[in-house]
Amino acid sequence: MVDKGKPPRKRFIQEPCMPADAARRYAPGMNDFMMRAVPLFIVLGLIGGCASVGSRVEQPVAVPEPVPQVTEDTHYQASIERGPAYIDALRAEPAPQRPLAVEGKNERGDQRELAAKGFVRIGNGRYETDDAQSLRDALDLGSRVGADQVWLYHAHADEGAEPAATRLLAAYYVRFKLLFGATFRNLTTTERESLQLDGGVQIGSVVGGTPASEANLMSGDYVVAVNGMPVADRRQFQEFLSNEAGKAVTLKVIRNRHRADRVVRLGAMPVAIKDP
Repeated sequence: MVDKGKPPRKRFIQEPCMPADAARRYAPGMNDFMMRAVPLFIVLGLIGGCASVGSRVEQPVAVPEPVPQVTEDTHYQASIERGPAYIDALRAEPAPQRPLAVEGKNERGDQRELAAKGFVRIGNGRYETDDAQSLRDALDLGSRVGADQVWLYHAHADEGAEPAATRLLAAYYVRFKLLFGATFRNLTTTERESLQLDGGVQIGSVVGGTPASEANLMSGDYVVAVNGMPVADRRQFQEFLSNEAGKAVTLKVIRNRHRADRVVRLGAMPVAIKDP
C-alpha cells in the first residue's frame, strides 16, 4: 500500500569511476596504503601541533664563528683563522672584483701603517719565481680570497725575513670595520693638574660611521674610565678596548669639565693564528 502523504523516496545511483572488476583488484592495495598512511598522518599532525604552540626564539645576530679558510692553492698560507663568512661580516666594504696591487717597501712597517687604517693581513702568497706569471697568479689568488689590497715584496725586500725559496711574497689585506674609530693620546701634566686627574686619555680625530662616532665622542673629550675602571694611560686604554672587542662598554667622559657616560659598541677583533 502506498502512503500518499509522503513523496516517493528518490534513488541515487553512483556511477563507478572505474570498471567493477578493476575496482575490486585495486581495493585491497588501497586499503593497505590507507592503513600505512593514516598513522603517518597522525604523527605529522602531532608534530605540527607541537610546533604551532611552541614559542619561536630569535637568535641574536652575531659574527660567524671563525673557521679555517680553505683554498686549494698551495702558495697560500692563512695568517688568521677566518673563512669567507667571517671576513664578510667584519669587512668595511664588499670585496672588489680585483684587488689593488701595491709595491711594498718594508713588510713590517707597511703592516703597521695599514693596521692604523683598519687593514688586517689575512694571509700570504709565496712564489719561488718573481716573474709576470707569478705576479698574475698572486693577483688571481687575491681575488679568490677576497683581498682588498695585495702588497708585493720581492727578494730584495726585508732580506733574511723570508725563506730563500720565496722570490715573491704577496701579502693579502682586507679593510675591517674599526674597533674604536678614534685616535687618543696621554694627558699632559698640565691637563692632569687642571682637571685634577691621575690618568686618562684625550680623544683626537674621530672617524665617521665608527663606534666612537656613533657614541657621540668628539675631539677633545677626556676618557677617564672604562666600565667603572680608571684609565691610567693610552696603553691601558688600548688594552681595555682590545679585551672588550665586540662588546658594549661604558666610557666616563669629561667634556667642558662636565662628566657624562658614553656607551660604545666596539667592533669585533679578528682571531689570529700567528703574527705573519
